[in-house]
Amino acid sequence: MKLYIAEKPSLAKAIAEVLPRPHKREDGCIRVGNGDCVSWCIGHLLEQADPEHYDPAFKKWQLEHLPILPQQWALKPKAQTRKQLTVLKKLIKQADSLVHAGDPDREGQLLVDQVIDYAGVSAAKKANIQRCLISDLNPQAVTRSLGNLRDNKEFIPLSTSALARSRADWLYGINLTRAYTVQGKKVGYDGLLSVGRVQTPLLGLVVRRDLEIESFVSKPFYEVLAHLNTTENESFSAKWQPSEACQPYMDEEGRVLVKGLAQNVAGRITNQPGKVTLCDKKLKKQAPPLPYNLSALQIDSAKRFGMNAQQVLDVCQGLYERHKLITYPRSESRYLPKDHYHQATSVIGAVGNNCNAMSTFANQANPQIKSKAFNDSKVTAHHAIVPTEKHTDTSRLSGPEQQVYELIARQYLAQFFAHHEYNDTKLEVMVNGGLFKAASKQTVKQGWKVMYPKGKSKQAKSAQGKDNDDEQASKQLPNLNVGDDLQCYKGEVIEKNTQPPAHFNDATLLAAMTGISRYVKDPEIRKILSETDGLGTEATRAGIIELLFKRSFLQRSGKTITATQAGRGLIQSLPEVATQPDLTAQWESVLSQICHKEASYTGFMTSMIATLNGLVETARNELPVHLKGVTAAPRKKGSWGKKKRKFTSKRKAA
Repeated sequence: MKLYIAEKPSLAKAIAEVLPRPHKREDGCIRVGNGDCVSWCIGHLLEQADPEHYDPAFKKWQLEHLPILPQQWALKPKAQTRKQLTVLKKLIKQADSLVHAGDPDREGQLLVDQVIDYAGVSAAKKANIQRCLISDLNPQAVTRSLGNLRDNKEFIPLSTSALARSRADWLYGINLTRAYTVQGKKVGYDGLLSVGRVQTPLLGLVVRRDLEIESFVSKPFYEVLAHLNTTENESFSAKWQPSEACQPYMDEEGRVLVKGLAQNVAGRITNQPGKVTLCDKKLKKQAPPLPYNLSALQIDSAKRFGMNAQQVLDVCQGLYERHKLITYPRSESRYLPKDHYHQATSVIGAVGNNCNAMSTFANQANPQIKSKAFNDSKVTAHHAIVPTEKHTDTSRLSGPEQQVYELIARQYLAQFFAHHEYNDTKLEVMVNGGLFKAASKQTVKQGWKVMYPKGKSKQAKSAQGKDNDDEQASKQLPNLNVGDDLQCYKGEVIEKNTQPPAHFNDATLLAAMTGISRYVKDPEIRKILSETDGLGTEATRAGIIELLFKRSFLQRSGKTITATQAGRGLIQSLPEVATQPDLTAQWESVLSQICHKEASYTGFMTSMIATLNGLVETARNELPVHLKGVTAAPRKKGSWGKKKRKFTSKRKAA
């Protein structure tokens, strides 16, 4: 008997549907016509043992117990899914061969591998386990995947990386949460002070942004525009570029702070001749945006529809598992395998049928075009989120499902449209010794942009002066050449004011997590992080954000996300290394290296434990005084307390 082990019942059902009939549904499995069997996990069936498993004394939270460092790691069955684990253990022992069909990511790899190990599989049987990677639950896609089984040993590094992450998160979270919760009580804070290697730096980003806004003092700055006429009496404007001699009167952003200087420049250029010193005209092409990964989809859904990250993930799971309209949603890749290109015509046809808003564009799409998204070297265990070949009645979809499907469909169709083309013109003009610049972008061919809603983003509209700059760039410049004469008929001083950064919202917080290198000071670390996936993973980011709300460290006011007093007090009480993204992003970098056999489990854990020891010692010696006088949120039933404390579920972030 061949046993297929899926990560979820929905995937098991999809596998069984393409296997020989008749099918016999039994408790926890499906028997198929050729004698094989399909069974499933229900997410993680096993979880890390609690500290008291290693020593009953650890049930009581005390500083002298820390750090807790298991010598032999133990897993325990999750109580709510113990029955399914029993079914799987029996089937695994009965099976002649095994097919691992966990989700195509490192977490999916680990959770099935752990069940197989827990069942006590022989070395011989383990050596022959096959791996099935399924990103699309429609029958034709599942059939293709079953026809392309791989050796499960290829994915050992992926599983090792997930194991390292799981154990490191346990060590970091258990020890620091206990340390700061115990110390918090000494200053009168009677609540759980949850510390994690991802959640805490994320909270730190929000706290630092809130403090920056509170301490911000707006100051005026000045720009000078030269309003110019050509010899053909065509008008345009160019902006002054201050010289090095002006630097004492400018801020670090290059803005002129002295009004008199700007007024002097404006007076000196009024009614003065000018000359074109540079004229750069280029026809440029812009490729379509890549298909979505989960974070990019969550960010766009937040901007367009006001959805939070968890809502988008939940919608995607429904589109994937229930409706089978999109491929695997927890993907970090924005590329597609070249083989997927052969499905383009049928996928485009499905989009045209399923999405009224995209039907016209589906008819215009050219499946002969192959965008840069089709790149095998950029695809690992899973590919970008794209529509499937399935046709359906979209009236069955909820409003949010239709909205998210339309976003995914549009981004996919864009791969089969021509590049957007525009003329990019840059002018430099000298007027009475001063340098002035003007730029213009004029559309030549809409290309893929014909599919996207027009209008400025909310972010652009909120930035003072940005509209003016955009307006200038959208105006067509006169046809000029180097050496052409001009006349400046007016110099104008524009007064603006510096603006504080905006509070985070769902879109910008997710963008900060994926682009975490922007918040790192060390240039070497920043360089490393710019090449990694950011803070957290595609599968965990939504859970991280929701966890901070659940633990009353973050709060919402409309779309704005800010830290609570408890969240702020925690960050201000922790050592900086625990609140900055540097450490956790370095972890993700090494975990990624483990996936690619470029780093080892032992090296990662040794370094991590050394860091942990230092952080525990700091917690032992310093009280969280910034939480003095802060009232903890009411405890929720079934959370933590003296009698019982549950730490974290597996797919939740640290």
